[in-house]
Amino acid sequence: MQQAETHAGGGAAQPAPGTRLREYETIFLLRPDLAEDLVDKIVERLRGIVQREGGKVIKVENWGKKKVAYEVKKHLRAIYIRFVYLGNTHMVAEFERNLRMTDDVLKYQSVKLADDVDAATRQIEPDVKLPGDPEVPVHAGREEPAGYGDTFRERDRDLGEDAEVPPEAE
Repeated sequence: MQQAETHAGGGAAQPAPGTRLREYETIFLLRPDLAEDLVDKIVERLRGIVQREGGKVIKVENWGKKKVAYEVKKHLRAIYIRFVYLGNTHMVAEFERNLRMTDDVLKYQSVKLADDVDAATRQIEPDVKLPGDPEVPVHAGREEPAGYGDTFRERDRDLGEDAEVPPEAE
């Protein structure tokens, strides 16, 4: 099915009135050490790709820095971004190609949410930025019970020279 596109000012392709597109959601993980302005720069670049390819960005959600379920490219935390947009399969391929080329992207997943959505009637939602999980030390030391892990030398030092050591139970 051919998609009709009209070119508005600035050279960005906009969906023509009555154009039917698919609705997609892409969630991607960014390196946790990225500065906020670099995250915004990546999001704006991807937003430009969607618009250039004739799609429409519905909503961008920055879920913040969260713990991942398992280690992803040697990272235990990541910045989660959710992108909801309208487009066609070629646009999704271009979107994912750019995610693959960006070194700061750890992982991504795209899902089709709906078929045959009218681009003119689908409302754009405001972007959301959530705070993410509080920072927790990665290797937080846990409390060990008293005497746990003590060596014999430490125990003898703590007892002193005058103290008697009870005979071992046989």
